[in-house]
Amino acid sequence: MKPTHQDFLSGARDSLPILLGVVPFALICSVSAIGVGLSSTEAVGMSFIVFAGASQLAVLQLMGESAVWVVMLLTAWVINLRFTMYSATIAPYLQDEPPHRKIPFTYILSDQAFGVTMSKFANEMPANPAWYYYGSASAVWLTWIISAIIGALLGTLVPASWGLEFAFPLSFMALMFAAIKDRPTLIAALVGGFSAIATKGLPYNLGLILAATLGIAAGVLAEKKMGAQK
Repeated sequence: MKPTHQDFLSGARDSLPILLGVVPFALICSVSAIGVGLSSTEAVGMSFIVFAGASQLAVLQLMGESAVWVVMLLTAWVINLRFTMYSATIAPYLQDEPPHRKIPFTYILSDQAFGVTMSKFANEMPANPAWYYYGSASAVWLTWIISAIIGALLGTLVPASWGLEFAFPLSFMALMFAAIKDRPTLIAALVGGFSAIATKGLPYNLGLILAATLGIAAGVLAEKKMGAQK
């Protein structure tokens, strides 16, 4: 087996534990989409095109509240700003990859794939880091799409008593705690978390937008301050 294939399979294998959180997360997104009036095809299409569960759920909630499209767009944009930081972090490992291979895998960048990949890189660098990321991202994306299709088929048949909504915050909490490795990330998490609690009552999920913005700003300022002190 080629080394590239070995790293690809290694990335996919290391992602297996976190896929347990991806499955119910994708189910929730599809079921929620059906719940606000989207068809099964539209629900799956949303998960396929957007592939960002946090922003999908936020937008679906806003759709249920008949929010204006500008608010939905702004909400999704702010929530997905984190992918800009993810991309900047992982880009050096993909710089030698040809565009025809790199572009599809930048599309399927996810919180889970990023968390698994960077955790691996921090402890042991694979022979082919790009292919390790490809394996991790592919496993997450494939699991997401299959689960989204199942969720769309089940639709409203999935009972609320299953409590699948808890998989959403728990999945991100696991990633968040794993990502807190220094003072700036801790400050960003604390500011964002407390801001979200304090602004929870704001309409149209504006509290989420404000909390995300404040958290990112706090983390950036803390990192700049640390850099200035060195």
